[in-house]
Amino acid sequence: MAAVEADVAAASLFGADRRLCSADILPPAEVRVRIEVAVLNFLSALASPSSPAISVLPLISRTSANCSLRSGLLNDVSSVYLSYAFFKRSLMREKNAMGFVRVWKVMEMCYKILGEGKMVSQRELFYKLLSDSPKYFSCMRHVTQTIQDVVSLLRCTRQSLGIMASSRGALIGRLILHEPDEEHIDCSILGPSGHAITGDLNLLSKLKLCSDARYIIVLEKDAIFQRLAEDRLYNQLPCILITAKGYPDIATRFILHRLSQTFPNMPIFALVDLNPAGLAILCTYKYGSISMGLESYRYACNVKWLGLRGDDLQLIPESALQELKPRDLQIAKSLLSSKFLQENHRAELTRMVDTGKRAEIEALYCHGFDFLGKYIARKIVQGDYI
Repeated sequence: MAAVEADVAAASLFGADRRLCSADILPPAEVRVRIEVAVLNFLSALASPSSPAISVLPLISRTSANCSLRSGLLNDVSSVYLSYAFFKRSLMREKNAMGFVRVWKVMEMCYKILGEGKMVSQRELFYKLLSDSPKYFSCMRHVTQTIQDVVSLLRCTRQSLGIMASSRGALIGRLILHEPDEEHIDCSILGPSGHAITGDLNLLSKLKLCSDARYIIVLEKDAIFQRLAEDRLYNQLPCILITAKGYPDIATRFILHRLSQTFPNMPIFALVDLNPAGLAILCTYKYGSISMGLESYRYACNVKWLGLRGDDLQLIPESALQELKPRDLQIAKSLLSSKFLQENHRAELTRMVDTGKRAEIEALYCHGFDFLGKYIARKIVQGDYI
């Protein structure tokens, strides 16, 4: 078995670091060269009398078994990473065959996109592939998985492939954005919807960020974001508010990471629902995700759990509490089995499962619609976070 893994690793086209597998940020010309090398290697394998009739695609395994937690040497940020364990897609295996062909079709499309100097969204790519190859791309999941396969094969980020991250995120507060060749955007004078975060990571990387805030507050829900924006919380508590409106997309994680790098002394707090999904969202910001392990470590931030947590149940009337649902218990089981869940988070989650109760942030409105801002300020001032 070890010999087989060594052979597959040796067949890998790019990358030599055996401890950490990562995706590089590359210019279009270099990505196109990597695609050409992949094609030439494939054709060479077909023509070789000593090789199998069809070569395999050596892809990095994106499973929990191949996942570890890396701690930063110069900061307190920990992140998910994948090591060099491979799995193989082969045209000769019935379960792999469709996925094998999809990889080549997506690479072909990316080669054309990069050659034209364009960027496309994942949804745009899906509809183009659906039009050209409906047999292979019948749903968005096929595109999502195949993009990660291509990232795994070529070892470059999806942005390098010419694929923009879709973004649902928004931010508001004590922040001025200076866009290249454009006027600045003062995020403290916007309406409650805030500033929409673009999915173009190249543009986000070029933004000049200026702020006199002292805190960054990540909010799970758009409704909570708009409530606090409407209340102008950032004028009372010098902060930047940011939301991905649910599970974080890459663009929101990218700009949050940029903020953390630009303002390293500005702590990041997360306000999520008191349920397993809320903790899962926080962990995605904090560590990254296994499915995107080759590139997600780039966006990890040291996010602290402000609330809601177990002690906050005393602030919520019994009538506003809900029973944990089967989906909640499934997420909790997955988190508890994770090797990177820190102990105080594990204790909170265990307590949540033991009580069998969940609560949404909005339950705090029983104390009035202006209570949420006071709750956040009090927790920060008292150091009530983990």
